Order: sequence, then C-alpha cells, then structure tokens
Amino acid sequence: MEASPGAPQPGVPAPPAHPPASHPLAGHNRVSTQALTRLAQAAAGAALGVEPTDVRADWSDDAGLLALRIVAPIAIPHLALVDGPEDLLPWGGSVWERAARAKGRILESVTSLSGAMLSRVDIRISGVRVGSPVLLEAAGHG
Repeated sequence: MEASPGAPQPGVPAPPAHPPASHPLAGHNRVSTQALTRLAQAAAGAALGVEPTDVRADWSDDAGLLALRIVAPIAIPHLALVDGPEDLLPWGGSVWERAARAKGRILESVTSLSGAMLSRVDIRISGVRVGSPVLLEAAGHG
C-alpha cells in the first residue's frame, strides 16, 4: 500500500512546523516611520477622545531613542453641562489633567504595540471638539 503524498511515513520524522526558537530566521524587520506615525495618531486619538485623523505626530531623535510630539484637539463636554469641576469627573478631569495622563497612555501604547523605544511624549492641545469623545470601536477603527 502506497502512502499518499505529504502523509507521514513510518520511521521518518515529520519536518518541524517552524524553525526551533534557537535558530532565528535570517532577515530584517523594520517598522516604517509612516506605520509608527499612524500608530501614534491612533493612540493619541484614543487618549484624547478625537479622531486619529485630527492628530499630527512628529518624531525626533532623543539620544538614540524616539521622542514623539503630538499636536491635537481634545474632546470636551458641552459647556452648558459644566457647572463645576465635579462635572468633569466623567471626562477624566480638566483638559490639563487629561493631557498629562494621555502622555503615559500614548507612550505605553506605542511602545507595547510597536516595540519602539520612546524617551518621551510631548502634547500640545491645539483646539477642542465639543461633544462626546470619539471611541475607536464606535468610529470603526477597532
């Protein structure tokens, strides 16, 4: 009886499905600047409650690490709904507090998703978007 092509043969070990971990594949992996920029825009948009297309991201060298500069608007509630600081709690606080927290969230997201080593994230809030914050899932990005 003949074995069908590709079927294991008695006494012959099957080839590994992938090279053993001790033998990394040759070649290079590179993440383009455009891919990093789009990732940074998505992370910043999520952190600031705006569309990623509203975010500008620029990169610079910082002693061998990447420094990220973000310029973006931030989502805020309708001003008629804000009587005091307690009304900002569901939004995560004031614009200043949210921008400060966004730095860490953006740095963590970009670093963990890309593997790039960022030294810092600088944010300049360029305007506001009044209304509900944009959520990536709701905007069709997630």
